[in-house]
Amino acid sequence: MNMNYEIVIGLETHVELSTESKIFCSCGGHSSPKEANDCVCPACSGMPGMLPVMNKRVVELAATAGLMLNCEINRYTTFDKKNYYYPDLPCAYQITQLNHPICTNGCVKVKTSAGERDIRIKQIHMEEDAGKLVHGGNSSFVDFNRTSVPLIEIVTQPDFRSAEEVVTYLGKLKSMFKAGGISECEEGAMRCDVNISVREEGSEEFGVRTEIKNMSSFEAIERAINYEAQRHMDAIEFETEELVQETRRFDDVSGKTFAMRNKETEADYRYFPDPNLMPIVIDDEWLEQIKANKPVALDEKAEAYAEAGISDKEIAMLMSEHKIAALLDDVVSLGCNAKDAAAWILTDCAGILRKAGQKLSDLAITPQGLAYLIKNVNEGKLNRGAAKKTLIAVIEDGADPERYCEEQGFTAQVDDSMIESVIDKAIAANEQAVADYKAGKEKALMAIFGACMKELKGSGNPQLIRELLIKKLQG
Repeated sequence: MNMNYEIVIGLETHVELSTESKIFCSCGGHSSPKEANDCVCPACSGMPGMLPVMNKRVVELAATAGLMLNCEINRYTTFDKKNYYYPDLPCAYQITQLNHPICTNGCVKVKTSAGERDIRIKQIHMEEDAGKLVHGGNSSFVDFNRTSVPLIEIVTQPDFRSAEEVVTYLGKLKSMFKAGGISECEEGAMRCDVNISVREEGSEEFGVRTEIKNMSSFEAIERAINYEAQRHMDAIEFETEELVQETRRFDDVSGKTFAMRNKETEADYRYFPDPNLMPIVIDDEWLEQIKANKPVALDEKAEAYAEAGISDKEIAMLMSEHKIAALLDDVVSLGCNAKDAAAWILTDCAGILRKAGQKLSDLAITPQGLAYLIKNVNEGKLNRGAAKKTLIAVIEDGADPERYCEEQGFTAQVDDSMIESVIDKAIAANEQAVADYKAGKEKALMAIFGACMKELKGSGNPQLIRELLIKKLQG
């Protein structure tokens, strides 16, 4: 039996929101805790009689995420209790949204080597995170710092057909949410459950579905999908095992998935409306405020970069680094050409950082400082070599570019008579190079030109100096 198979994947992506406090209490958010259980109060630790109070900022960030993913924002949204027992869930239930989630019916495009595909978003709902179990020796400890940290869960339809599409989608979410201030998307702040099945190509029936839980590494997600898809295909093709609907975990060392438990259904969680939280009504005024603060969509920004002449490779780098894209936008707003500025950032700055063993995200230069260098080079007030030396001093030592140029004499005004004097001196001091050039050795010109630039300390227009030098030598 040799069949062609199609992989069918749906995702549930949990994203921790960048708020200053938790979703239902005033304890600090995701980045606040420094030690175990140092960011916990009676409310988020489940003490009897403590009631939740909704964090308005969570609603705004969830709605913003929905707008970024082209969702409908539900004006009436409620919370439900999801009941299950686990040691890191102090109330033995999680507050989430089932019946009236905040966002529904969205769509996001992903582009891979197989082409472009629409990924439908079934819903986005708000919920609280659980705590964390820390295992050591014969004991397990519970850290409640993460309990009640605000999450959004983004649930897609089963529209993915490859691991590549999944990783591309998650990368796009990460870029969107970092750029929009929705989430840091780092250090476990973005976790994913992968629902996967395999069916015969052309079939409309879904295969047996398994869920791989709680992964945050894109590389691990790709490996897990590829392994699990092959396991399903082997089971169908060679009857190696009987497939059952279940939850599995991925072991990063072996590269395999292992069964954890049978897959739960809604009935297992005994959902019911949370009586302690009133419904949230998003009126016209509030929704318009949220829309007004929505960041520019990444697709629109990428299109604008492409129109400015920035290459696809450079656009991909900018989309993956919100901080760098923001720097480029600021430099352009100061009057610099977008394509020119992108080259300075992604080639010159990146090269200096790479030599120092740093990443592009470590770049520390003000938009004003970079714009100063770009403009002075373009206007002929500063040659490219001097600008590169200045850029190195700025990135490595935190120098002020304008002051550094003045101290080094890079921006001193050089008149034509001074240039001619320097050229005459260089010609007189490099007799052999002059003879070689006149004998037809073009490369000999560089020795004389270099002597001129050294004497001028990088000042003056290199093109003008070169032209005057050639004129002198040919005269």
